[in-house]
Amino acid sequence: MPDEFNLDPARVRRQFDRAARGYDDAAAVPTEIRNRLLERLDLVKLQPKVVLDLGAGTGHASKALKHRYKTAEVIALDIAPGMLVEANRRQSWLKRFHRVAADAHRLPFKDSSAQLVFSNLMLEWCHDPDAVFQEIRRVLQPGGLLTFATLGPDTLRELREGWRKIDPHPHVHRFIDMHDLGDALVRAGLAEPVMDTERLTVTYPHLDALMTELAATGSTNLAYGRSRALTPKGHLASLREALRKVSGEGALPVSVEVVYGHAWATELRPQRRAGDEVRVPVSILTRTKR
Repeated sequence: MPDEFNLDPARVRRQFDRAARGYDDAAAVPTEIRNRLLERLDLVKLQPKVVLDLGAGTGHASKALKHRYKTAEVIALDIAPGMLVEANRRQSWLKRFHRVAADAHRLPFKDSSAQLVFSNLMLEWCHDPDAVFQEIRRVLQPGGLLTFATLGPDTLRELREGWRKIDPHPHVHRFIDMHDLGDALVRAGLAEPVMDTERLTVTYPHLDALMTELAATGSTNLAYGRSRALTPKGHLASLREALRKVSGEGALPVSVEVVYGHAWATELRPQRRAGDEVRVPVSILTRTKR
């Protein structure tokens, strides 16, 4: 079976490079999720000196973070240089942020160099979340915070199930479950992880409107095992019919499962040897019922 979680970083970069110029006009859903993630920072007492915006895209979150933390050094990182070109349009003379083109699996920053890592809708495009979380843990200073939003497995459920009735190829790549992401945070050494989900329903007038938006935001199919041939017109007609039977004659409702997470950095400790003492923060322990 093809690995529907496996994504090629080079293809991801090219896809978002192509979408960069028109991204903002089509990014209503990412914008809404970004704003909700930024609002969650209202509950956190933190005055970071360095803020990393991972998967910064066209720079709107970086601008908002610079406005929130006026004295902080804000760094917008994205795998797609074209996105960072657009992000430069968000700059102002008094509220400037840095732009770095790099892969989140290999962050070009020193250990313990940041106090806040913010990431909106980047993790679903990463082929190895464990590596990303390990890198985030490395660059976070003890006491620093990671806060992120990504997409859960119910996202685009209607589209995925419609395609399954037509051919065996994946047409929507798989999104990682909230609990698996929480386990990855713990494996990376990030403490006190908190995960929750929010389910949105976005209504489109028809299938073509959804497909146009996905293409305009760079969110087209990159799943390993996808068909490399052009999609036959007959398949699209069959998909429209399958979705019509589900949604009726009216508009097309589409599910978006948003996964939010945050976790804290503790002291980095050297890898223990057999017989070494291990210290575990009480705050990450749970009570076992007898």
